[in-house]
Amino acid sequence: MVKKFATWLSRRSRIILFVALLLLIPSAAGYFATGVNYDILSYLPKDVRSVQGENLLEEPFGAAATSMMIVENMPAKYSDDLLNQIKKVDHVSNAFWLNNIVGIQIPTEILPADISDSFNSGGNTMMIIQFDKPPASKETMQSVASIKKLMNKNCFMAGMSSMIEDTREVIDAELPKYIGVAVLLTLAVLLLSFESWIIPFLFLGCIGMAIIYNMGTNLFLGRISYITKAIAAILQLAVTMDYSIFLYRRYEEERAHFEDNRDAMAEAIAAAFTSLSGSSLTTIAGFLALCFMRFTLGKDMGIVMAKGVIIGVICVILVLPSFILIFNKQIDKYQHRKLFPDFTKMNSDMIRHRYLYLIIFFVCLIPAIYSQAHAPVYYKMDQSLPKTLNSIQANEKMKSDFNMSTEHFIVLDGSLDNAAMSKMEDQISDVKGVEKVFSYHKLLGKGIPDFFVPDKLRNVFKSGNYQLLIVTSDYEVASDDVKTQLSELQTVINEYDPTAYFTGEAAMTEDLIAISNNDFNVTNYISIALIFLIEAIVFQSFGIPVVLILAIELAIFINEGIPYFTDTSVPFIAPTIISAVQLGATVDYAILMTSRFHEEIRNGKTVKEAAIIAGKTSDPSIITSSLTMFCATLGVTIISNMAIVKEICNMLARGALISAVITMFIVPSLLCILEPIIRRTTRRWNGKTLKENRLEKAAKKEVPVQTETSGPVA
Repeated sequence: MVKKFATWLSRRSRIILFVALLLLIPSAAGYFATGVNYDILSYLPKDVRSVQGENLLEEPFGAAATSMMIVENMPAKYSDDLLNQIKKVDHVSNAFWLNNIVGIQIPTEILPADISDSFNSGGNTMMIIQFDKPPASKETMQSVASIKKLMNKNCFMAGMSSMIEDTREVIDAELPKYIGVAVLLTLAVLLLSFESWIIPFLFLGCIGMAIIYNMGTNLFLGRISYITKAIAAILQLAVTMDYSIFLYRRYEEERAHFEDNRDAMAEAIAAAFTSLSGSSLTTIAGFLALCFMRFTLGKDMGIVMAKGVIIGVICVILVLPSFILIFNKQIDKYQHRKLFPDFTKMNSDMIRHRYLYLIIFFVCLIPAIYSQAHAPVYYKMDQSLPKTLNSIQANEKMKSDFNMSTEHFIVLDGSLDNAAMSKMEDQISDVKGVEKVFSYHKLLGKGIPDFFVPDKLRNVFKSGNYQLLIVTSDYEVASDDVKTQLSELQTVINEYDPTAYFTGEAAMTEDLIAISNNDFNVTNYISIALIFLIEAIVFQSFGIPVVLILAIELAIFINEGIPYFTDTSVPFIAPTIISAVQLGATVDYAILMTSRFHEEIRNGKTVKEAAIIAGKTSDPSIITSSLTMFCATLGVTIISNMAIVKEICNMLARGALISAVITMFIVPSLLCILEPIIRRTTRRWNGKTLKENRLEKAAKKEVPVQTETSGPVA
């Protein structure tokens, strides 16, 4: 069936390529129509209390997002004019500062002192701007962009919405550079790895089409995260290049047996189909493991990348053969000498010292596990942004000029009376690190009648059956201090309203920390289980999956443990992504090595001979594959100003090399030493069943070997 289909494909190269090129048009349209989500916190589960509290800010308060603007050393008239212009921007639900906080009928001098101080600091004035859509929504992004056009150089806009808009600008500006550098570096590796000057360009053309198809079909998701958008193309290029290499190498082998290149390609497709399907399953499993995260950014990336691998395999089977057959003359014409050395001596030396490499394996394992478990991570999103951005500068000014590092939003029962509110506010003010407390009750103080307050301002703090309490804090988001502070505030609030909702960046980040710690373990266990199952089925073995996964897990532990020794914090999502992706993508190196080792054992080679042959034949492919992944992700590491993208790609690049080194130097020794165990736990390891091996072994023990002087056996 596969052979017939492959033959049919090989006779229709031009038609297939024409259809493939036509499909790029709707795919490109789908790419541009797919939305991008720049808010990491929006991927928290909907059943989390902080997320439910944020939803209440949107409805009924109409304040789904809040930003603060600092106007530095400008006259009051400028601030008034700016405020009036901001109010006219679409989806701005409210905007106010001290001079209009309660209307012209009430002098600002009779406002409570801490309220007045909260809006003025030296020559700086603070405005509060609220939006009726969530921080990362398209509408809010457009509103923030419009407001920034109204600002001059003395205006600084702080808050999640402003930070998200800055993130969008950075990613949109850098993404073409990521792709360009990744393609150039990958091309350099391929030109050195292959004897043809043409084939690398065909590989990149095929994978480039697969990337466009993948990104275009993301339209059904509605929108994807900016992290997925930034690295999906790079990852797809890195992890699917192996499939192109495998098919082409097989085609080169088959050409020696066929006069017609089309027949050779049909045979290569048929032979490669099963191998490509099996090899890609481990990578797909690694990405699908991310879908089990409660923090749904993992699902976002997992679906996109698993789909990308599937599309990559399809393109290698359908499109790449058409490219090769059409440009076959050019491939043969433009050749250069082989650049890879012979790896026979290196592998012979390794097998001779195999027990030394086994000792190295175990010596590295313990510190790698410890360092991986204790590597520092960070959860504060603005830590990943360039310090020159307007939103980051505004956040710094909020800290230095207004003693506001973060804001907690607390949604309370609207029926709480003034006496309870007054007592609760006093207790909140006594909590360490609390700077200011804003509420409708606090705003009125003792001298402003309720009917004097404009409805527009009243609706900021009271709406429906709820009222809003805003607490400003000296403490940084995701710090131990703010965690303790939130716990103490929760204790105070529960005395008066046990059903209250805590939200805001700090509260949502604390929920994120708790969820992501659990997600890391869940994702890690699921990816290991899925890949173990796939390898067990492919090799019909229990021992082989254990050996291969242990080897790649060591590479992962080393990779994730390096920040511990360098005292470098990495973004919280990076270890979770790396543990699944590095295992799924680079275990193929070990599978390639083991498959050849198994093949040579079945061909009658000794264990040592099989290990040497497996090493020397697999090393060039492993080097090419790992360098492709290294170079594709290294380019992003070098040029990106987004720390979260930079660190993920840095770890992917480093992980590819570490996995390659472990596979080339440790796996052959493990296979050689553990072959007796593998043989006993693998069905038909040397071409015979376990039962046949046992009977053969028993027969050899029972029947003595005849010598020249011995008589016939009775």
